[in-house]
Amino acid sequence: MRQHPGGSACVFCDLMVNPPMKIVFASSEAVPFSKTGGLADVAAGLPAALADAGHDVWLVTPYYPQLFRAERCPPVTPTGQTIEVQIGPKRVDGTLLKSELPGGNVTVLLVEQPDYFDRPQPYGENGTDYKDNCERFAYFSRAVLQAAEAFDLTPYIVHANDWQTGLIPALLEIEYGSRPGFERTASVFTIHNLAFQGQFWHWDMLLTGLDWKYFNWQQMEFYGKLNLLKTGIAFAEMVTTVSPSYAHEICTPEFGYGLEGVLAGRGDDLVGILNGIDADLWNPATDPSLPRNYSIETVAEGKAA
Repeated sequence: MRQHPGGSACVFCDLMVNPPMKIVFASSEAVPFSKTGGLADVAAGLPAALADAGHDVWLVTPYYPQLFRAERCPPVTPTGQTIEVQIGPKRVDGTLLKSELPGGNVTVLLVEQPDYFDRPQPYGENGTDYKDNCERFAYFSRAVLQAAEAFDLTPYIVHANDWQTGLIPALLEIEYGSRPGFERTASVFTIHNLAFQGQFWHWDMLLTGLDWKYFNWQQMEFYGKLNLLKTGIAFAEMVTTVSPSYAHEICTPEFGYGLEGVLAGRGDDLVGILNGIDADLWNPATDPSLPRNYSIETVAEGKAA
């Protein structure tokens, strides 16, 4: 595993003391472009907060045209950039679109691939996952790094989130570490919900494009299956989760969903950081959806109303 950039012990320490950095944030959903849960909120709020702190942040997320609502999304424009990703025996084309988060401080690249992402929902329908989810998000994980290459981003950090991007830390470690622009790139992997692990048939290992030697109990294999969440945990420089207490809980058999051993094995590289909220978006003093606005001084009568 590569040393942290600059030899530091923690990439989050570097965020506080180093000059502004280029950060690529990868998420399978992001408000306002798509949303099924809290991941989408974090994927918008955290990049915006990092940008406000002076960093150059690029968010990469799939383009789901059936979920896209033009009336609440910033404009999306073509970039002219295409990508071609090797998935098993085939090469799959895609297109990169460009937008921004509301506020304009975060550039958004949307990966357009209709066969994979032009669907009614991001992950499945009627309570059933799409059968090709491994293929879809192996494609997306590779597309994120190809997008960083296409725009010559030279990221200091690539921040992956949940199983859908769990392949990214492995790709950075195995394939991209010596490529121009990635020599100093560190990977951060955040677990938002350990219950969803991205477990697939072992032959889906072929879709990742990685050698079978990584399909072992310490890295990508989990009881005979490919586990993409475990992959992210095993290969990332830093692993974070949504609170200090959750970071402790998931290292126990009661809450570890079988991954408590690999999580505990990360030691100090597993950090819990409490999720916050967007204090501008979720501000009862200005929220237009409330029938009556209120502040700290008027909370009693305002919240009651």
